[in-house]
Order: sequence, then C-alpha cells, then structure tokens
Amino acid sequence: MRIALAGFGAWGQMTANALAAIEGAKVVSVYCHGEASELAAREQLPSALRFSDYDDMLRSAQADLVCITVPNHRHAEFAIAALRHGANVFLEKPLGLSLEECDGVIRASRESGRLVALDHEFRVSRQWGAARDLIEKGEIGRLRFQRIILFRRPFRLGSGGWRHDPSRVGSWILEEVVHFVDLALWYAQENGKPTHLRASGTGMRARDGLFDTLTLELFWKDGSSAIISQCLTGFEHHVTVDLTGTEGGMRSWWSGAMDRTMTPSFEVKLRRKGKDPMGPAEVLPIAHSGEVFELEENLRRALAGFREGRSILPPQEARDSIAICLAAAEAALSGREVSITP
Repeated sequence: MRIALAGFGAWGQMTANALAAIEGAKVVSVYCHGEASELAAREQLPSALRFSDYDDMLRSAQADLVCITVPNHRHAEFAIAALRHGANVFLEKPLGLSLEECDGVIRASRESGRLVALDHEFRVSRQWGAARDLIEKGEIGRLRFQRIILFRRPFRLGSGGWRHDPSRVGSWILEEVVHFVDLALWYAQENGKPTHLRASGTGMRARDGLFDTLTLELFWKDGSSAIISQCLTGFEHHVTVDLTGTEGGMRSWWSGAMDRTMTPSFEVKLRRKGKDPMGPAEVLPIAHSGEVFELEENLRRALAGFREGRSILPPQEARDSIAICLAAAEAALSGREVSITP
C-alpha cells in the first residue's frame, strides 16, 4: 500500500516509525510544513518524495492512503482534499473543529466512495481495550458508572505554537478530552447515547477553550453516568479509569514520565461477576501499554480494514465525540446543563 504522510512533526515522525514496522506499507511522499520537518523527512525517509504544497503532493504522489497529522484546524480540509483525489484517509483526532467540518468529511467520503478511519488508539490498547472486552463479555454486568481521570504536565507548544492557539487547536477539550469521551461512549455502547451533560472548568484562557482543568459529567437515559476529568497543570502523565457494573468492577491506571514514554507503569484490577466484593481483586496480565505501541497496532488494523473495504472507526461514529466536546465547552462556560442532540 502506497502511503502519503501529511505532516511530519513529532506525531508524523512517530507515524512513519510505526508504518516502517508494518509489512506492505510504503511511505512514498511527505508533506512538510516547514524547514525542520523537511530536514527530518529527508533523514528519516530518504526515498520518499517531499512536498511543501499539500495539493502538489496529492496530484503527484498517486497514494492509496493519506495519513494526516497536521494541526487540528486543517484536519477536515486535508481529509476532504485527499478523498477527492481518490485516496483513503487515516486521520488523527479530532475529526473536525465543528460539526460542519465533521459533516464535510462524512459527505466527501460518501461522494468519493473512499474510506476514513479516525486514530483513537485507546481502542486497540491492551489495557484500555481490555475493559471493553470485559464489558462485552458481561464480566461486570451492565455498565453503570465510569470515572476517567487525566493528570498531566502542560501541553507542549507544538510546531509554531499551534497547540496553544485557539484558532488552530480548537480547544484543549478537542485536543485531549476527546480521547476519553470516545472511550466512554465505546464502553457504554449497550447503554445507547448519553442524553445530557454538565461541565465545569478553570483556566486563564478558558473563554478561548483552553481549559487548564475540566470536569465533564455524562448522563444516560438508563441512569448510568460517566465522569471525565482533565488536569493540565500537573506533572508527568497519569491516567486512571474506574468502571462499575451491576455485577462487578474494574480499576486501571497508567503512569509515565510523559505520554510517549516507552517504559510506563500500569495495572488492571478486576472483580468479575460472582466474586466476593469483600475479597481480593484479580490482577490482569498486560504485556505493554502506551500510545507508542498503540499507534502501530491501530495503523496495522486500519490498513487491514482498508484492504477489506471497511473503516475501523468511521467519521460518522467519531462525530459523536466531537458533538459532546463542543457541548462540554458550552456547558463549562455557561454553567448550565446541556442536552445532547443526535
């Protein structure tokens, strides 16, 4: 499969490393947004063509797949252009910064007959994915409660400071919380979609969507709920997920010096249905966990899906997370409960 990379910053370079480990994947061209990324692409991918103009790359490269890792505000635009040039798209989250952008990608995919797969790599994690497997098998009964907490150091600036620019990042909810919203919706598939939410947050630039802290509460019609909390004023990178169902529960944590560490600490504990809640929890074996490993696995599955004519996470499904993130920002700024419309 011939692959074009759109963007060659830190995540684009990690994507190239992951693709190098996948049989049959060949990077034939790279869109470089500046001198630093061009130099990095020349060193890491010497045989790939390099372009400073994205449209020129699409016209010249004849790629089967475009992997898009540019800053958030260009995700939808780049995806639509690639689809119209006849390529499938592997798109870093978020799908778009507005529902209109999301719908534009969905429409372009439908009209072109090409596929889009979103990169929500937590879904293929041996740690976070294990929770979905347990729920699906009924090991904790019907899911009733979720608590997902991120405590981490502040965001890196990103190339040219894009991650701290509201016009380019969209919001820090769309940059990071969207991962955990997707996770919560995935875990609660059997419960349907949440009906309303509440949110609160703090930050000197919260009015621009740059919340240093955010707490989001999601509510389902059946009474189940999820709490998602993000703190960007902490240190290192720490994630905790607690789940309880009608017959059991699970607790999982991950800690590292940074999100891209190769040597994190992690653990998954479980009380299966039928087990004494006063007894010891079962510790599940997990070989490895972290986005460095999960990016490669997600790409591997995405490429297999494209070959079979399917998307591992289509934009129609990813749109739900964007809708909730946008509603969360509204709720946090207004102080009001917000209904979630389909």
